[in-house]
Formats: sequence, C-alpha cells, structure tokens
Amino acid sequence: MKHRSKRYNKCAEMVPADKEFSLEEAAELVKKLPSTKFTQTVALSFRLGVDPKKSDQMVRGTCPLPHGSGKSVKVVVFAQGNAADAARAAGAEEVGFEDLIAKVKAGFVGFDVAIATPAAMTEVRKLGKQLGPRGLMPNPKTGTVTDDTAGAVKAVKAGRADFKLDKNGNVAAAIGKAGFEPKQLAENGAALIETLLRARPASAKGKFIHSITLAATMTPPIKIDLSKYVKSVA
Repeated sequence: MKHRSKRYNKCAEMVPADKEFSLEEAAELVKKLPSTKFTQTVALSFRLGVDPKKSDQMVRGTCPLPHGSGKSVKVVVFAQGNAADAARAAGAEEVGFEDLIAKVKAGFVGFDVAIATPAAMTEVRKLGKQLGPRGLMPNPKTGTVTDDTAGAVKAVKAGRADFKLDKNGNVAAAIGKAGFEPKQLAENGAALIETLLRARPASAKGKFIHSITLAATMTPPIKIDLSKYVKSVA
C-alpha cells in the first residue's frame, strides 16, 4: 500500500470522492488545498473512449492557453536563412541546422520544445533516438513543423497545452500553475476541453470523453461534471 503524506491525506479529506464539480468549482477547490514548498502544476486528465492500438484513433494536438501556462519554455529551432533569423528575433534560445543537429546528437537536451522548417525535417528526423523518447520530435499537428518559425516560437512562448493519447487511452495536459487565479485555470481548462473535442477521430464510435479530473502535482484528482462543458460526449 502506497504511503501518503499527512498533507496529501488532508487534501483527500477536502475532496469528496463521490462528488462532481464544475470546472470553476474545481479550480476554486484546488486553490484551497494545503500547499507545497514548490509551485505545483495544475492539469486536466481525460479518459477517452478510443482504442489506442488503432492508428486512426490517435488523439493528439495543441491548445493555446488564454492565460498562458505559467512555465518558462526553452525553444530550439532547426532552420536556415530567413527562417533562422526570424526564429532568433522571436526569442528562440538556440537556432541552427547542421551545427544544432550535431549538438543534439552529442547529448544536448536543454530545451522544452523543438521547432523545424519542413526543409530541415529531412535531417531532423534522424534525431529520433534523441527527440522521440522525450516527445520533442517536431510535428505538423502541433504546429512545430512550419516555415513561420517566428509565429511558432511566439505561440510556444505564450503558453500552450500539448496533448497526446497514451497507451491506456488517456490524455493529460497542464493548464497552469497553482498560483493562477481560479478563473484563469477554469478558462484555460475550458479551452483545452474544446480543443480536445475538436480532435476527436472520425473513426471513434460511441462515447468520446468518459471522465475528466483536475489535480495539482501533489493533490488527489477532483472529478469534473461533464454535462456543463461537453454538450455531447457521445
């Protein structure tokens, strides 16, 4: 049996296991739970009615958060020429092509997001061993393969939630920090739910979203009432 701290047990006493909350109520509640010595990340988790073993039922995407993520994001961009210059001007921490590829191959991992131009992807794809396990391979579906490198860098820096279906049919994504106001967390969460609904695979049948929970890094999950935020989960 997993040992829980006194702080976690106190949180559990404040979260009714049999009650569902609106997103606003859940955001208010998570703010009232006993805090930690570090700033916790707040995330939404979803249990979806899709088959993760089927490639045509993959759920993946990115959602711009109205109030940002609260996280400082380090960005590298694989590009040359004007696209590279634009990325530097937009605030990317590292920009390059052959030199940056060599640096990553040598073990450089000091970044959170990788962006590449379509032309650069021929070589960047060879970094599968370095980028793949960390989920950092640029992908058109997340807006990280583009010629508009400046726009991509700015979007990532502004704060967004990236989500991808795991092997158990679940999706989880951060929507902010515990220091956010409840309204900010609720609005970021609503944006994520709407984006996830739009990402429903055409081949998915039956109920799409089975459950939603909100939790901070070190708190028990708070159940969200689906009826208010998902007009049709079928």
